[in-house]
Amino acid sequence: MSIQSTIDAAAASLSPSLARIAAVVRDNPSIVIDNTINELAAACDTSVASVVRFCHAIGFAGYAPLRMALATELGRQSAQFVGQADFGADLGRDDTLPQMAAKLASLEILAIEETLGNLDFAVAERVVDALDGASRILLYGVGASQFVGEDLGHKLLRLGRNAVVLSDPHEAVAAASLQIPGTVAIGFSHLGETVECVRFLEVAAESGATTVALTAVKDSAIARTADHALFTAVRETAFRAGAMVSRIAQLAVIDCLFVGVAQRRYDETVEALRRTREVTRALRGR
Repeated sequence: MSIQSTIDAAAASLSPSLARIAAVVRDNPSIVIDNTINELAAACDTSVASVVRFCHAIGFAGYAPLRMALATELGRQSAQFVGQADFGADLGRDDTLPQMAAKLASLEILAIEETLGNLDFAVAERVVDALDGASRILLYGVGASQFVGEDLGHKLLRLGRNAVVLSDPHEAVAAASLQIPGTVAIGFSHLGETVECVRFLEVAAESGATTVALTAVKDSAIARTADHALFTAVRETAFRAGAMVSRIAQLAVIDCLFVGVAQRRYDETVEALRRTREVTRALRGR
């Protein structure tokens, strides 16, 4: 995972002083390259010791290794997005719509590349195994994460799989509490701390289901709860409540799960997709 995505994922769990440093570096990564540790501490209204603790929190031995690694990362991305001066940058107050569109595009491209580049495919294969043999698939997320569950549910239903997208927390834990052999329960939570989603997986596990989490934070409650955890790597925008970049990364992962399941029964999949496409053609006016 890139340094910038690591900072984004860790920000919610940092202490206030370290969170201030994370916010400054996330908004302007080059500040680390252009400033000494003392200057960065002053810019973040904190101490040098806090900057050192911040470095440790995101996996670096100190400030010098962070500066070197971040310079390499920014140089690599500059080459990738040549001609786009503000690639990977957050949305600004005075940006034009074309500028914001270009920034979103670069953030979403980076999210897909980093997520799939760091995806644990051994875990993903085990999740595909579980989904392929499932008698019942329960999908649950809160807010924007629910839309990701709906997307996977729609795809699985077209293959004839028994996929249920749950939209209410009471409904979710009630369904999860039923001890039906072969149940797979998947919870979606970007930061991994959504109480309702964590409880859903806890109840499902207590009922004997195979549990799966899709989140961006490795040391999160939902990741610790699940039998299998898959992780995204994103740099969400200032409008993070809109869950734009994180949603794109989650969709990339569930598309991988879907094609994994679909390929297991290739001929059946092709026929199922053909039949569902044909039967809905009249409803599309064609």
